[in-house]
Amino acid sequence: MAFFSIWTYAMSYEFSESLKKNDDFQQVYRKGKSYANKYLVMYVLENHTDKNRLGISVSRKVGNSVVRHRITRLIRESYRLHENIFNSGLDIVVIARKNASSVSYREIESALLHLAKFL
Repeated sequence: MAFFSIWTYAMSYEFSESLKKNDDFQQVYRKGKSYANKYLVMYVLENHTDKNRLGISVSRKVGNSVVRHRITRLIRESYRLHENIFNSGLDIVVIARKNASSVSYREIESALLHLAKFL
C-alpha cells in the first residue's frame, strides 16, 4: 500500500488533472485550436474551470508499446515540471508525431515549451 501512495503522489499535478474520456478528447479535437511543431501537435480548448486537463495520445505508428509509453512519460514529465507556465482552465491534448520516437527528453521538453508559447 505504501508503494501506491508514493506513486500517486509522484504522478499528481499541482494545477491539472488527466483527460481520460474519448468524448472529451473528441470535443477538444473538434472545437479546439491546434498548434504543431516537428515532434508534437497540441490541441487546446477552454474548459471553464480553474484546472487544466491534460490528455496525451501516442499512435501505434510511433512505435511499439515500450516506445509509446516512453514518449507518454516524457511528455507528462515535461508538462508536470512546467505546468505553471500554462494558463489555467484549459483542456490540452498533446499528440506525438512519428519522428518523436527517437528523440531525447530535452527535445520533447523543448517542443512542448515551444507549443506553450502560443497559449
